[in-house]
Amino acid sequence: MAKGRRNTPPPKRKGGRPQKGRGAGGRGQRGTTPIRDSLAEPGSGSGQNRRAKGPGGERVEGRHAVRELLLAGTRKVREVVFVGGLDASPILDDIRELAAEQRVPVREVGRGAFDALSDTESAQGVLAEAAPLVEVDLDDVLRGTDVPFLVMVDGVTDPHNLGAIFRTADAAGVDAVLLPRHRSVRVSPTVTKTAAGAVEHVPIVSVQGVPAAIQLLQKAEVWVMGLDEAGDRSIFEVDLAREPLCLVLGAEGAGLSRLVRERCDQLVSIPMQGAVASLNVSAAGAVAMFDVARRRMGA
Repeated sequence: MAKGRRNTPPPKRKGGRPQKGRGAGGRGQRGTTPIRDSLAEPGSGSGQNRRAKGPGGERVEGRHAVRELLLAGTRKVREVVFVGGLDASPILDDIRELAAEQRVPVREVGRGAFDALSDTESAQGVLAEAAPLVEVDLDDVLRGTDVPFLVMVDGVTDPHNLGAIFRTADAAGVDAVLLPRHRSVRVSPTVTKTAAGAVEHVPIVSVQGVPAAIQLLQKAEVWVMGLDEAGDRSIFEVDLAREPLCLVLGAEGAGLSRLVRERCDQLVSIPMQGAVASLNVSAAGAVAMFDVARRRMGA
């Protein structure tokens, strides 16, 4: 076991079980060690103020992603672009109606012009330009729920994997995804398309570095669990349904970095019964997130 790793979950908080709500906790207040100053860039504001170097997300491609962008209404949509001559479909009708209601400019272009604008292999004939995604402060996330469920990525660079992680995080009730400013892909058009709109609903927290963020989370009494094929316990054996939790997912191939492994409270693995040695990070993350969600729904 890595040096300094805690062997048991933190003690239960006083005051009985948390109220029902998303995850195992409601949206009540909880005391935390303030960590905003350590995680934010110098000169950044509090709350949901935009920072100079945000997570990205200005280009949104794909029918589901564009519709969710318009439905969420959390950021300004500058323009929606269609390929001319698309067959009619309910989702395209929805996009046009939502754009009209919000007075978003809409234009049609030929296939060649659209392909020149698009960054993904299959944008499904529609894309949008929008304001960047807005980051949130970790303090605000922690105060927003009694028993937060967070996911942090360590060096994930494949945009398809990051998009799939966001999509699963939304479905599993994750309260926020923590993205390092370095050694991680930004929210690109491929991420938004793969996430199918989930980036509009899952709060994003940017952190300077994963090892430092782990220490700050631990000071705030959040249990940090790293998913690693060399983990000394199966994730199915660890019951953290009633504990503030951050699940850390490692990079493609390399997994968690050495320093991250050492600083996690617990390393857990997914038992493998087939011939293949491991799952990719988005598939492994889905298994882990839904195992936590299952336990919390039964807590």
